[in-house]
Amino acid sequence: MKKVSILGLIAIALAFSTTALAANKLVSTKTHIKFFSTTPAENIEANNYSSVGTVNTEAGDVVFVVTMQGFEFEKALMQKHFNGADFLDTKQFPTAKLKAKLQNMELLKKNANGTTEAEVIGELTIKGVTKPVKIKGTVTLKEGKYSLTSKFNITLADYGILFVKGKPASNIAKTVEVTVHAELKSE
Repeated sequence: MKKVSILGLIAIALAFSTTALAANKLVSTKTHIKFFSTTPAENIEANNYSSVGTVNTEAGDVVFVVTMQGFEFEKALMQKHFNGADFLDTKQFPTAKLKAKLQNMELLKKNANGTTEAEVIGELTIKGVTKPVKIKGTVTLKEGKYSLTSKFNITLADYGILFVKGKPASNIAKTVEVTVHAELKSE
């Protein structure tokens, strides 16, 4: 009988601690990631709506995972090049990942409507290469819903994405602009 009551207490304690942990977590419900490359030859834009992300509101941990084959292009050939072994090799490296810490969490802690500047510092992994990053953006709270917005640049060579000859070398910028908009809610 004592074993049953002790196990019951442990189960109840675990249930409460799991609920408390979930209350401290925001999960992306809608995320849009766009990258844009501009050169004299052409502009290239791709959009991705298939990433997932979480923000721990107590610790400030931010994690986003992006399915690389989820990027959609205007032209099928662009999509083929993007996913191919010479560019992102999305079969071998199917995801990119941001793992970072939110540096200023005032808006998350005060729980009041408004917008504040935000910065995350951490690591970005693309094509199996991990580099330190510092990304600025904004966090907005409106009617109980959070949104994160950021625009930053990625230098392709930093992640082993190089073109030395052919059309891709002249058509794709060495640095691409990435725009992120994520809507989050409590889990």
